Amino acid sequence: MFGDLLGNLQQQQEEMRKKLAQVNIEAEVADGAVVVKANGNKEILDIKIDPEKLDWNDQEQVLDLIIAAVNRAIETASDKEKEEAQQMMQNMLPPGLGNLFG
Repeated sequence: MFGDLLGNLQQQQEEMRKKLAQVNIEAEVADGAVVVKANGNKEILDIKIDPEKLDWNDQEQVLDLIIAAVNRAIETASDKEKEEAQQMMQNMLPPGLGNLFG
């Protein structure tokens, strides 16, 4: 019984990873000065920088904005991952017990 449950859990986790890989997340800071694209697996896919919206002489500001955008994208991806994990657990539980995690 537990072997089946663990096997099913691993299969569900793999399906969740595949689904999260298809989730596109975009985070921007400073009115689009830095835009970071990621997926639901917290993988950074692209970073775009609008050079006209940044003061390139202020490297600390540029780095802070990049870090902020990346962190925002990762935070959003984490939220998506939590939602998917809760949904996965609800789907695995017998009827009537699914609301224990939501």
